[in-house]
Amino acid sequence: MNKLATAACLAMALPLVGAQAHDTDSLRTIDLQAVEVISTRATGSTPVAYTNVTRQQLKKQNVGVDIPYLLSFTPSVLTTSDAGAGIGYTAIRIRGTDASRINVTTNGIPMNDAESNSIYWVNTPDLASSLQDIQIQRGAGTSTNGAGAFGGSINLQTQGISPTPSAEFSGSYGSFNTHKETVKASTGLLGNHWGADIRLSNIHSDGYRDRAFADLKSYFVQAGYYDDRGSLKFITFGGKEETYHAWDGIDKETLQNDRTYNPNGVIEDENGNPTGFYDNPIDLYRQTHYQLLWNRQLSAAWHLNAALHYTDGYGYYEEYKNRRTLTEYGLTPYVAHGETVTRSNLIRRKLVKSGFGGAIFAVDYKGDRLAASIGGAASYYENTHRGRVMWVKNYLGNLDPDHTYYRNTGKKDDANLYAKANYAVVGGLSLYADLQLRHVRYRIAGTGDQWDWRVDAPQQLAVDQSFTFFNPKAGAFWHIDSRHTAYASFSVAHKEPTRNNYTDNLLEAHPRAERMFDYEAGYTFRNRRFHAGANLYLMDYDNQLVLTGALNEIGEPVTANVKESYRMGVELTAGVQIIPTLRWDVNATWSRNRVKLDTGSVPIAFSPDFMANSLIAFDRNGWSASLQSQYVGKQFLSNENDRTCMLDAWFVSHLNLAYTFTLKGIRSLTAGVTVYNLFDEKYESNGYASDGYAAYYPNAGINALAHLTLTF
Repeated sequence: MNKLATAACLAMALPLVGAQAHDTDSLRTIDLQAVEVISTRATGSTPVAYTNVTRQQLKKQNVGVDIPYLLSFTPSVLTTSDAGAGIGYTAIRIRGTDASRINVTTNGIPMNDAESNSIYWVNTPDLASSLQDIQIQRGAGTSTNGAGAFGGSINLQTQGISPTPSAEFSGSYGSFNTHKETVKASTGLLGNHWGADIRLSNIHSDGYRDRAFADLKSYFVQAGYYDDRGSLKFITFGGKEETYHAWDGIDKETLQNDRTYNPNGVIEDENGNPTGFYDNPIDLYRQTHYQLLWNRQLSAAWHLNAALHYTDGYGYYEEYKNRRTLTEYGLTPYVAHGETVTRSNLIRRKLVKSGFGGAIFAVDYKGDRLAASIGGAASYYENTHRGRVMWVKNYLGNLDPDHTYYRNTGKKDDANLYAKANYAVVGGLSLYADLQLRHVRYRIAGTGDQWDWRVDAPQQLAVDQSFTFFNPKAGAFWHIDSRHTAYASFSVAHKEPTRNNYTDNLLEAHPRAERMFDYEAGYTFRNRRFHAGANLYLMDYDNQLVLTGALNEIGEPVTANVKESYRMGVELTAGVQIIPTLRWDVNATWSRNRVKLDTGSVPIAFSPDFMANSLIAFDRNGWSASLQSQYVGKQFLSNENDRTCMLDAWFVSHLNLAYTFTLKGIRSLTAGVTVYNLFDEKYESNGYASDGYAAYYPNAGINALAHLTLTF
């Protein structure tokens, strides 16, 4: 298929998917169960670019892949998968910015890891099965809790309890021995005041790449008390993941000969020749979330939300390392056959144990012309990092079974207060203001996992930095009439460096905090059958921490400050109800993303100049079908303007077919099949590059999942 022709066809279909679609879920829930801190969300008159993804939309796609892939049809969103099949270690980028710049909350509670500022979706598998909806905000967005939003925010809201008892089983099976089983049950409301839900999920996939399997287990439990003025709700959810490493990409030559090759776990002899693969290069992690949410209607105009939360995590990853210097691991070289042995193969584990707790609150006021919120959050995080040597090949010394070669602790205090207001002035015009003050203190103490060759000793970590950020936002929204709306806004956003920004820059100056000036303007037309919109944006950065294209030793992307850079573009959305049973939505982003240099400018890595989505959906008499297509333009793998280190453009389509009918004794039965990469496109969604060498992560060709859902 000609990629340029496909892109042109998509472009002619613009302007495009409803950036501000407000579909409602058909399932009746009780309004007082809305436990999310609603002030972190955008509404119909908030001057920001956002997309709402409803429960119904999630349910149609949620047959096996992770949340990033469920959001891949929304504007300016890119997804990646180490294993190549959308399960396991998957990630999301918005407007080219990586996960450490995307703020994620569930019911207003921060989900990003406080040190990396990222979220690892593999730690909460199948959370989508317990969500009411998702809102994606692009750009600085509204004030939120947790790590700063530099490319966007993803706001998850969990489901309310159904008023009536219910049960559901869903299962799927398909390519790469992928299968998913989910069981859900609800008590409904008991005595008009009490209710509880439970969900259990199991997901397995062998992965597209060799040995890149994922075993994922998760649960979700909620119980609450409700009356006519509010609710008190306890939620706990969590997951346990075990995945085989697929951190390393493969070069162009290997792509031509063996696209599924996975170099992780390779065992080499003393000359560097492969002799096999280690059977246990495992990433294992358990994460558990606890939320206590209180929601109270104080009066007709005033509403209060408050929550306590705690998240604990424990895990490790194990690696086989070839020809490692023994002194780096606190081991003494030994003499064998008259020669001093300073290097050997070994197995190491890197372990973490973390705790994250805090509180959030918001007081909301809604009058005839004024809607306002005051809110904030405070949290404390602590994570212990340590490394152990499990085994050394032919070692002649004494090896302690729990030999620890590094240990350090990271601690982070984070607090913010915000106030926001939207005031209807006159004639459909409303003015918006949003002020946030955020304070962060981050400390690391102990020995690091890198060797400092300057002093021939382990890396010594002694970080104690505080940041105070003021993030103002202002804008205007104009309801011109029932069909036309327009808005404009200006925002200032800041973000602190991550742990890796300190530890990866051992020989460099300490990283600096980032600042962004975000300019947004948009227009939307909407009538009964058609909508179209355009959003213009300019994100102007000072000291942006951009992806360099390189990876650190454990496969994580390296970022570095660049003094001046920007991302600018236009996001177009459109949708048409062709006939009552057939709908077509499209979206596209044209952008220019550059690092400014004295000699000119160069493209920012992993930031395509053009991308587009198309979603054609058919629903009639229980039958449903959808064809989702995505085109992504070329991307540089580094910030050096090196055209030999690029991701080629790709065009992929996914077909979903399903039929829902009723049988005696059940509410509904849905059976269907989803075919991913329908046209068997050979493409790579991610990669890395350093010093002229490039490696790539191949994605699966055509593959399928059959799925079945029973609702009682």
